[in-house]
Amino acid sequence: MIQGATIHSNTSTGDTASMADPGAKKDVDIYRDTLLRYLGYANEVGESFRALVPVSVVWGSYAVATAYCTADAIDKGRKMAKNPKVEPAEKTKKVTQAVVDTFVWQGLASVAIPGFTINRLCALSLLLLRKTTNLPLPIRKWATTAVGLSAIPVIIHPIDRSVDFLLDSTLRKWLDIQHDHGN
Repeated sequence: MIQGATIHSNTSTGDTASMADPGAKKDVDIYRDTLLRYLGYANEVGESFRALVPVSVVWGSYAVATAYCTADAIDKGRKMAKNPKVEPAEKTKKVTQAVVDTFVWQGLASVAIPGFTINRLCALSLLLLRKTTNLPLPIRKWATTAVGLSAIPVIIHPIDRSVDFLLDSTLRKWLDIQHDHGN
């Protein structure tokens, strides 16, 4: 927590009042608590379909995911700017920390690491199918897409936790950010 304000939480808005009092009204974070959250996974879907679609579609999926990450970072900066618990003298620093922490976390956990993981998994599955089966190429490509899509839910939480650990060990120490991970 930064003076009572959560910078990033991948499972909730970090509303500690709601956590302490289950009956309290929880603010909905549209970037974390609604279907909008799935835009962060657009590039994993794009990577899964790479064997079937033009590369421009894959790059477009990265643009969607990056726009989502940017919007979430801006949102967290705005929330920090409006937080009455943040001292005016610290406002710029805290807003910058919130934006940087959220953007780096989202960039790694939602775009770079899962995109690379799905890309390599799909490339490997396509290669293995080519070397070990006599399936026609279109079937191998669809099978590879299915492998990529089915891996997305499996990789999300381990990557999120790993990025939390990485940032807790590096960036958050350097920026003097204490993070509660939604606990």
